[in-house]
Amino acid sequence: MNLKDEWDRLDSATRTWLLENPACLVLPPAISAKFSKATHGDIALDPHGQVVLSPDDHDFIREKAEAAGTIRLPVREYRFFDTAPLPVIRKGPPDGAASPDEAR
Repeated sequence: MNLKDEWDRLDSATRTWLLENPACLVLPPAISAKFSKATHGDIALDPHGQVVLSPDDHDFIREKAEAAGTIRLPVREYRFFDTAPLPVIRKGPPDGAASPDEAR
């Protein structure tokens, strides 16, 4: 099964979900059920019955999402939104400066 060939058979809600979640490699159960019902041919499923997308399918979704404007990141750039910015920790005074203990 090739997602590119099956794209037009998918309902608009499923296509929208795929475009809004282009990094998803395994579809959630509800989307997997809609996907399985709409497509023809062999579908790769994981042990839980969820659709597993191939690298070609993933590339196709990413291209569609970029064309639709739902994502704007380069393919190889990774961003982590669930982490706080790292604080700057200084190990010691800059060269030539007195440490706080020496200044007293």
